[in-house]
Amino acid sequence: MSGLPGWLAGLGAGITRASQRLDERRKEAVADDLADEVVVATPRPERIPAPPAYAPAVVAKPDPISAIPWGMRVAAEAGWRLLVLAGTLWVLMRIISAVQLVVLAFVAALLVTAMLQPTVARLRRIGLPRGLATAVTAIAGFVIMGLVGWFVVWQVMDNLDNLSDRVRDGIEELKRWLLDSPFHVTESQINDIAKNLSDTIGTNTEEITSAGLQGVTVMVEILTGILLAMFSTLFLLYDGKRIWQWTLKLVPAQAREGVAGAGPRAWRTLTAYVRGTVIVALIDAIFIGIGIYFLDVPMAVPLAVFIFLFAFIPLVGAVISGALAVVVALVTQGVFTALMVLIVVLAVQQIEGHVLQPFILGRAVRVHPLAVVLAVAAGGLTAGIGGAVVAVPLVAVTNTVVGYLRVYSQEQALLAAPPPHGATIVEVAPGAVAVPEGAPGPQERE
Repeated sequence: MSGLPGWLAGLGAGITRASQRLDERRKEAVADDLADEVVVATPRPERIPAPPAYAPAVVAKPDPISAIPWGMRVAAEAGWRLLVLAGTLWVLMRIISAVQLVVLAFVAALLVTAMLQPTVARLRRIGLPRGLATAVTAIAGFVIMGLVGWFVVWQVMDNLDNLSDRVRDGIEELKRWLLDSPFHVTESQINDIAKNLSDTIGTNTEEITSAGLQGVTVMVEILTGILLAMFSTLFLLYDGKRIWQWTLKLVPAQAREGVAGAGPRAWRTLTAYVRGTVIVALIDAIFIGIGIYFLDVPMAVPLAVFIFLFAFIPLVGAVISGALAVVVALVTQGVFTALMVLIVVLAVQQIEGHVLQPFILGRAVRVHPLAVVLAVAAGGLTAGIGGAVVAVPLVAVTNTVVGYLRVYSQEQALLAAPPPHGATIVEVAPGAVAVPEGAPGPQERE
């Protein structure tokens, strides 16, 4: 009986080892079954036979993006962006053409404000309140412009009968000159031209009448534009700073600082342009008016006023006003007087172009002549005489704004650049001069 516990202990240990071996065999069987399922679920790929030796080699096609030349890709990228800009500009021009009267009136108000604002500033400096200074300046400016317009109309109406008689005499003199000229013009040809002109006028009477009726509509639109320009000028003179601050709130915050800096510079450019153009136009009108007055050309004063007004259209206005003075001299005083008027006009315009404009306008509004011609042509085609008048100041202001924003963006890029590491300022500064070995540094020189 004493050996019974030892026998039971050995039997228990044997049963434990047998159960452990059974568990191990069961796990191995489960692993084998899973491996067989994976092998069955994943079929082996069939072997593809190699192509025969006589078959041509097939080259892989490149990526389409890499197949397009780099220059063509750049042109395409620039092309669609230009299309977007052109579409935006077209929509903007359509909107402007729909409200052309309002736009031209506001632009005219800006030009008049640029001319009158220095006077308001002077009156404010001597102690006048802002409202009183604005009222005095606006009333004086509008009265002067109205008197100039009334004077021109009065002179034309007062000299109309005398001018018609002189024109008739001038036409007879021109007819005699053509008959005696080497161009072999006969009297019958001249009479045929006069008859055709008379028949054309008689045939197109209805069109002329409708044009006169349209002229009434045009006059109403002109009066409306004048009233809009006057009210806009009053508000710009009185509250221009607040209007500009309100406009800045419409600009995105990231670009607001640059636009805030470009605005005053653009206004200074516009003011300099308007002031310089007024001075140059006044000098042209005075000297050309004095010349045609001493040459006994009729309506010398109205012609001088026309020369002053047309001077606001660069290049084209001087040609039109000068040609008008020459034609009036030709039909009233003859060929010799017309040649003398032409000499006076050309001399004054040459002095204006080479001396007055560079000296008075200066570098602030300097625009290339090609840009002036293209701007006047585009403005005239888009909005007539008003577009031709505002084209050049618009180009000058745009040139100033773009130049300032370019410099501002460069300065912002330099400020945002990380500071240099492991180098002195002398080594990284552009155009810096190397310090000779042994020379005292900046701190030692101090």
